[in-house]
Amino acid sequence: MRTSRNGRSENGPPREQPRLSSEAQNLQWLLTNLVEEVPGLRSVAVVSSDGLLLLTSDHERAARGERAGRKEATGRPDRSRPQAPGGQGPQGSSGDLATLMAGIGSLTIGAAKLMDGGKVKQTMIAMEQGNLFVMSISDGSLLGAHAAPDCDMSVVAYHMALFVGRAGHVLTPELRSELRLSMESAQ
Repeated sequence: MRTSRNGRSENGPPREQPRLSSEAQNLQWLLTNLVEEVPGLRSVAVVSSDGLLLLTSDHERAARGERAGRKEATGRPDRSRPQAPGGQGPQGSSGDLATLMAGIGSLTIGAAKLMDGGKVKQTMIAMEQGNLFVMSISDGSLLGAHAAPDCDMSVVAYHMALFVGRAGHVLTPELRSELRLSMESAQ
């Protein structure tokens, strides 16, 4: 998209990002802090019960010019995943993580019902090239994390549980709606 001399895009007026409430900003800060503080985390996202992306660690890093989670623990670039045009990381990493979280969440809830296992607390999937964690927040919302294969899974799970404890009571229907609108306007 090109801009003209008056600062407007040639495709129409520029889209303004809505100002987030202090609760939404605090939640985004907690999510960003989670990724920055826990070794091996590549990407973290929060999805609503219907699978819509509410928060992601990727857009904060992109705003700072970083490529979210694109380095292995050794500090070398991770070239094992397809890159989006412009080298900005895996194609649709936030959207893909949200989709996976919703599917895994639904599958594990179904399995728990089938096996009379009670409420699903967390799901961990260990893969050759990484780990995927999905944890219930509240009312069906989920926290998901994609981590390096050599991460300490107990440390990741512990910090995710801390996030859930802090975020669970503030993730009201109003805040979820605000976050959803913010994600839609950012795309």
